[in-house]
Amino acid sequence: MKFLVIWNIEIGRLSGEMMKAVLRMRDHAQPLEEQGKVIGRYHIVGSHGGAWIYNVSSNDELEMLLAQSPVYNYSHFKVYPLADMTSLPVTPAE
Repeated sequence: MKFLVIWNIEIGRLSGEMMKAVLRMRDHAQPLEEQGKVIGRYHIVGSHGGAWIYNVSSNDELEMLLAQSPVYNYSHFKVYPLADMTSLPVTPAE
């Protein structure tokens, strides 16, 4: 199951601890990428946060991975389930 997760940092909570959490994101992502759990990471230009694509076996696994994120307590998350368009059946237009 693939999910697009867009996270935005709550700038109003800017603190030294939050900055440390943001700086740990790269180290947090590396093993997830090696395991194939994160298959894409992107910065959203003009935003404080990012967009990650997760490839997980269940909703529960995704929830666990998000909760382990260093920025979990400082961010808002939007989660979008993704469907592979190449595997969708094609129906002729009427």
